[in-house]
Amino acid sequence: MDINKLTYGPVPSRRLGRSLGINNIPAKICSYACIYCQLGNTLKMSIERKSFYNPEDIYLSAKKRISSLKEKNEKIDYLAFVPDGEPTLDINLAKEANLLKEFNIKLAIITNGSLMYREDVQNDLMQFEWVSLKVDFAVKSVWKKIDRPHGKSKFEAIKKGYIDFSKKYKGLLNTETMLVKNINDDEESLKKTAGFIKTLNPNKAYISIPIRPPAENNIQIPDEEDINRAYLIFNDYGLNTELLVQYEGDNFTYTNDFEKDILAITSVHPIREDALEKFLKKSNASWQNVENLIKKQLIKKTFYNNHYYFSRILKKEAV
Repeated sequence: MDINKLTYGPVPSRRLGRSLGINNIPAKICSYACIYCQLGNTLKMSIERKSFYNPEDIYLSAKKRISSLKEKNEKIDYLAFVPDGEPTLDINLAKEANLLKEFNIKLAIITNGSLMYREDVQNDLMQFEWVSLKVDFAVKSVWKKIDRPHGKSKFEAIKKGYIDFSKKYKGLLNTETMLVKNINDDEESLKKTAGFIKTLNPNKAYISIPIRPPAENNIQIPDEEDINRAYLIFNDYGLNTELLVQYEGDNFTYTNDFEKDILAITSVHPIREDALEKFLKKSNASWQNVENLIKKQLIKKTFYNNHYYFSRILKKEAV
């Protein structure tokens, strides 16, 4: 297999600085089908942990990319598991984390938390210095509406798993709440969500909005006053709150192959047109290269929130 697709970036991250992405899940296998997902609709729903890739291949992909980046004096703040699906579905997660520790770069993971009821998942996450748990919900009805979980997911068991993990985890535990207009941005929902997050005692409680094209066309960004109200409510509950509502920047790294770089980045991180223009100059490529990828139906162009975005057209892989 092409091990190059198992890592990407570094990409600019609003939470992690410049993070080198670890893509340990094939497109797009997930336990949720979130209405706002920037990767598009889930191709395969699952809550079964299994092996997807050889951990050694992930290690070798990271080693190759890190070596190339060091030659260019590129900075890497984190190795971040932010893949094409839910990272904790990977039963080799702890093994991969341990292999990557050789590079002495902090490890991060962003998970939807759907498997947190499992003790083995909690134990695997102990290998990471920085963990982010999705908390879009505090009540079951909102959870089902916004995250659209796998049919066998158990709401109360997941919440209990969050609490159990928060009590024993020693690293930086963070939460992230995605606000969607008219779904979870009302005062009652926000207070219940903030109240639950408070029980986790996180390092930071992030509030985000769908700034990139979402899976469903009718998804809207909350009004500014509702975003500000969410921030104030979270603060009132004593949470160290940060808004993730601004564009994260365009400092994408070019390695040595424009097409592979763009396909790797856009599979997990839709890129805005102005950022793509800068990337083209950096890589000595042209818009014809982009048009070729569109003609091959490898990427697509979408207009959203007053900007054009380019994202990978994900196809189900044989695993």
